[in-house]
Amino acid sequence: MNLFNVYPLYDITPVKAVDCTIIDDKGVEYLDLYSGHGVISIGHTQPDYVAKLKNQIDNLGFYSNAIQNPLQVELAQKLGKLSGLEDYELFLCSSGAEANENALKLASFHNGKSRVVAFDNSFHGRTSAAVAVTDNKKIVAPINAQQVVTFLPLNQIELVEAELAKGDVTAIIIEGIQGVGGLDQGTTEFFQALEKACKKHDVVLILDEVQSGYGRSGKFFAFQHHGINADIISVAKGMGNGFPVGAILISPKFEASFGLLGTTFGGSHLSCAAGIAVLDVIEKLDLQKNVNEVYEYFLEKIKEVPGIKQVKGKGLMLGVEFDFDVAALRKKLIIEKHIFTGSANNKNLLRILPPLTVKKADIDTFVKALKESLEELKN
Repeated sequence: MNLFNVYPLYDITPVKAVDCTIIDDKGVEYLDLYSGHGVISIGHTQPDYVAKLKNQIDNLGFYSNAIQNPLQVELAQKLGKLSGLEDYELFLCSSGAEANENALKLASFHNGKSRVVAFDNSFHGRTSAAVAVTDNKKIVAPINAQQVVTFLPLNQIELVEAELAKGDVTAIIIEGIQGVGGLDQGTTEFFQALEKACKKHDVVLILDEVQSGYGRSGKFFAFQHHGINADIISVAKGMGNGFPVGAILISPKFEASFGLLGTTFGGSHLSCAAGIAVLDVIEKLDLQKNVNEVYEYFLEKIKEVPGIKQVKGKGLMLGVEFDFDVAALRKKLIIEKHIFTGSANNKNLLRILPPLTVKKADIDTFVKALKESLEELKN
């Protein structure tokens, strides 16, 4: 049997990784400034994380949600404390797409409506409703397109209010900072107006923090930069540092009932151990402080690079935009300079999503390589 060929692959085979360094099967070391789509939050093979998972697998890796699992309770309590959302409730699943599916489903159960408002260049996953609210027709199959979704531009609240006034919108789903779309984001004024409009029209405000959450933006959640509250928050990626963990954080306005939501693998003992380890390390190493310090350093250091149009995003969720397609530049950085970065729907943008443990010296390495690569491509 062969693999279903849906991924264009670089000829690189990682065999080991430590913190922000990936080592391939030839012994070549790479600086990881992408974290595998922003998944590695506390660094590759972080010792406390590895020890906790090893200990858990030695005892119990999985059983169903039909039994008591104190690890779920511990994870919920620690997440509430670190995020400042202790009055929310937690539903655990296994991925960002699954989190968004459950968020949309819960919203529709809550108010009995079905149309969703999403935003241009959004990305929320590849499963049924999640892909329907993703602004990319290439990955939306006809079976997904049965969902009724209205896409609007960011930061035009009058268009949003006109749609909500029609009375059939169940939810607005929006990323704290857009990921795949290219690091665009709503203004504080826009986010605050969204919250107000949703309350007025009985619409559920879903904040997709799958990529922008868990400290990556400089606050625990990116929407917290805007002084608002969300009805439902979806998380995944950095939540498990590579172990598949996802969840929705649910505000007190929702009432649970048996069978309302469900999952087979979500909230397993092993996934909870991973989630607890991540939160413990974030707190122990004060990674939130490191994110903000490295962000400020990055903004100053990147000024040394000529030809940059703008730097987008916040914290360690950044986009470096040029006035040309960066495909060749990104390839050179990976193959010749041994630095992983990411791409976006915006073909002129390099995505920078390092582990939250990244150091200022790593930014120096990147800026030096970027300047060299631009000069080499020009010649």
